[in-house]
Amino acid sequence: MNYTNPTVITFVLYIVAMVCIGLYAYRATRDFSDYILGGRSLGSFVTALSAGASDMSGWLLMGLPGAIYAAGLSEAWIAIGLTIGAWLNWQFVAGRLRVHTEIQNNALTLPDYFTNRFNDTKRVLRIVSALTILIFFSIYCASGMVAGARLFETIFHMDYSTALWVSALATISYVCIGGFLAISWTDTFQAAMMLFALFLTPVFTYLAIGDGQVQFSQLIETARPHAYDMFSNLSKIAILSSMAWGLGYFGQPHILVRFMAADSVKSIPAARRIGMSWMILCLSGAVGAGFFGIAFFQAHPDLSGKVSSNSELVFMQLTQILFNPWVAGIVMAGILSAVMSTLSCQLLVCSTTLTEDFYKAFIRKNASQKELVWVGRLMVLAIATFAIVLASNPDSKVLGLVAYAWAGFGAAFGPLIILSLLWKRMTLSGAVAGMVVGAVTVILWKNVFASTGLYEIVPGFILATLAIIVVSLISKAPTRDMLERFEHADEIYHREH
Repeated sequence: MNYTNPTVITFVLYIVAMVCIGLYAYRATRDFSDYILGGRSLGSFVTALSAGASDMSGWLLMGLPGAIYAAGLSEAWIAIGLTIGAWLNWQFVAGRLRVHTEIQNNALTLPDYFTNRFNDTKRVLRIVSALTILIFFSIYCASGMVAGARLFETIFHMDYSTALWVSALATISYVCIGGFLAISWTDTFQAAMMLFALFLTPVFTYLAIGDGQVQFSQLIETARPHAYDMFSNLSKIAILSSMAWGLGYFGQPHILVRFMAADSVKSIPAARRIGMSWMILCLSGAVGAGFFGIAFFQAHPDLSGKVSSNSELVFMQLTQILFNPWVAGIVMAGILSAVMSTLSCQLLVCSTTLTEDFYKAFIRKNASQKELVWVGRLMVLAIATFAIVLASNPDSKVLGLVAYAWAGFGAAFGPLIILSLLWKRMTLSGAVAGMVVGAVTVILWKNVFASTGLYEIVPGFILATLAIIVVSLISKAPTRDMLERFEHADEIYHREH
């Protein structure tokens, strides 16, 4: 490995910059609220890009281009579904969640919000939601670890196991040090890096093919005869499954926590416009990179060795082949940005769940703010180690791991979040029933009914919604206190939004 290689130098400088941001954020972190929500101080720009960056993980620059490269535009239904889901999440959930979490005893985590929203004195909901977060986030974190390992493997020519540990340490370092503020500030920078990478790569790939549209179309047709057909060999169930990815947005804790950290509900509309513009550009770039990659590697079969064995490497290979080494380093750093931004937020959410919802709630009720911050840092290390173990299989596919975790959160938390913000008649029993039914359905469907081809989030989301409505209606109505808090939060939202 040549460590004077410009790509390596640029890449390392980027990692050092992220750690330095973490050190700076360390100085601004005074208590546990700062560590996990940044003191609810994020403006619209940081809220938007941080939510976007934490959402678009390694799958955006590896999983999605890889899927497009392997199958053509028929895989773009995922991107369409995600765009619709993200807009609906910003429109109906973001502002309401910001207000409701503050009114509900200034809740700092989702389990905390659920506990206060439904007067859960026995803490059943807190325990169930915290366990759900830990189970599915461990899988989600593992997907980030796999993507990071693939990247370090490619750049530094390490074996997979070493690359896994090195890439994980790069992310763990600034999360442990700086907490939420570090993550939000780095996310903003990382979002810009991702946009840079996703804009340049498809453009340069198309230009490198040469000889215009006619040759491009011929190359595509030769390599993948049905690449242009968005409906090729797809059943209605397959299209529905891809579009259903959008349902997952309503239940992703690492995205929802960004809404909770906004400085006020008034900044949400501007954040929505910024966030959706960034997302559409990024998804278009990812689809473009995978699609143009089909033509490029068809024209240059001698360069397609690694891609033919693992389609998820298409973006990285294009970067290394097409760009000046200095620019390639920046683009590679953009890929790492996608991995780090999501993984860092997921590690923090897991950490805060263990610290706030288990340690403080059940072990040390009177723990000091400083103690909670340090326990939070230790929990980051614990979760990261567990995720590394899950990611230790070199054959793991990023998109497959993400799909499972995304469905788990979407079904367990999505209906619960939506109805808790929109329906005041919802009860504690309904909330518990919905969460359990959603999570169990996803796990059962994945392991028993996978042969149907239907993405497990669809039955999980539907059954969880029905469980919440039915159980809420047959159980005792909410107390006057619960209804008043809901109405107060709803009134503030409509006044300020």
